[in-house]
Amino acid sequence: MTGLALRRARLEEAMAARGAWPERSPWLREAVAALPRDLFAPDRLLRWDGQAYVPVDRSVDPDGWARELYDDQDAAAVTQVTGGLPSSSLSAQGVVVDMLDSLLLEPAHRVWDVGTGQGWNAALAAWRAGPGRVVSTELDEGLAGFARERLAAVGLDVDVRVGDATTSVPAEPVDRLIATYAVERVPWRWVEAVRPGGRLVVPWGRLGHVALDVATDGRSATGWIQGLAQFMADRTTGLVPVAGWAGYAAVRGEGPADSENTVERDLAPLAADWNLRFALRVALPDVQVVTGADEDGVSTWLYDGARSWAALSAVGGGKLEVFQGGPRRLADDLLAAWARWEELGRPGPYDYGMTVRPDGQFVWLHDPVDGPRWPTAGGVAPAVAVRAAR
Repeated sequence: MTGLALRRARLEEAMAARGAWPERSPWLREAVAALPRDLFAPDRLLRWDGQAYVPVDRSVDPDGWARELYDDQDAAAVTQVTGGLPSSSLSAQGVVVDMLDSLLLEPAHRVWDVGTGQGWNAALAAWRAGPGRVVSTELDEGLAGFARERLAAVGLDVDVRVGDATTSVPAEPVDRLIATYAVERVPWRWVEAVRPGGRLVVPWGRLGHVALDVATDGRSATGWIQGLAQFMADRTTGLVPVAGWAGYAAVRGEGPADSENTVERDLAPLAADWNLRFALRVALPDVQVVTGADEDGVSTWLYDGARSWAALSAVGGGKLEVFQGGPRRLADDLLAAWARWEELGRPGPYDYGMTVRPDGQFVWLHDPVDGPRWPTAGGVAPAVAVRAAR
C-alpha cells in the first residue's frame, strides 16, 4: 500500500471509529472510496504556517501534500488564496459527507451543485444521481476548467458551467441543491430553482449548514440546522471579507472610544462553548467575534464590518474593561444576547432551524411557527408571540 493509499485508509477508519459514516447514506462511504479526495486536488496546496499560507507541492513534498488531504477529517485543504486569505478549498471530508447525507440524495435526482471548486462534491453527487443528472456552477473560470478535467478523467458526466449562481439558475427545476460556500442570506432564486418537495443544503454564515425542504406550494423553504463547520464566503459580491484581528482593526481605526466602563464577566465560554457562539451568530448575524487569552483571562473584540466596534479586555479578578465605538454598542448587544440564550435554556445548534420566504428569512428556535425567531442579516422576522423554550 502506498503512503497516499495508507493515509486514505487511516482517515476512513478514523471516520468509522467516530461514527462519521452516516447509516442512512451507506453509498457515501462507497463513493468516497471510488472517488478519493486526492483525485480532485491540485498538485499545489497551501498550508498556514502561523504567519502566511505557504505552498505544499506534491512533487517536492508528496507526504506533506497527502497530510493536507488526509490527516484530519475536519480540515479543509486550501487550494487558492486571494489577498492573503483562502478563497477556495477542498472541503473537509467529514463535512462533505455530512452535507451530502443531509441532502437525502437518491438515484436519478436532478442536482444543482453551487460552487464547483475542484469538482469533488459534484463528482460524489454524480456517483449517486447518475450520468447527466448534475449541473454545477462556478464563478471562477479557472476552477471550472480544472474541475471539468478532473471529472472527465474519472469518467463522470457533469455539466460544469461558468457563472454567478445568485443570478443564473438551471433552465429546468432540480430535485436537490447543494452549495459549497457560505451565504448570509439564502437567495430566493435558489429556492425557486428547486421543485416543490425538493431540498436544499446550504452553508449559512460560515458557521454551519442548514437543510431546507421546499413547501408543496413552492412559496417557502424550512428546515433544521444540520451541523457546525466554517466555509468559504460568497464571492459573488466581489469582496473577500477581512476576518479576525485584521477585520477588527480595520473597523476600529485609531480614534478614541465613545464609551468606557468596567463589568464583571468571565468570557472563557466565548472561546470554548460552540453552543454559545452559534447562538450569538443567530442573535447578532452581522457581528464578528474574536477572542484571545492571557494571564488576566479571555478578552474579546467585536466588529460589525462597517462602523461599530467593541473591546472587552480582561484585567484580572474576573473584571473587564469595556470600550465601544460607532453607532452601535456591540458589547451591550453581545451581553444581552448571551443572557437571552441562558434564559432560553442554553440551546445548541441542532435546536435551531431556518425559514426562507420571498420577502425575507429568519432563524427560529424549536418551532418554525411559534418559537422565538431572529432575522438573518438583511432578513425579516415576522412578528410572533415568543414562548419559553421547551
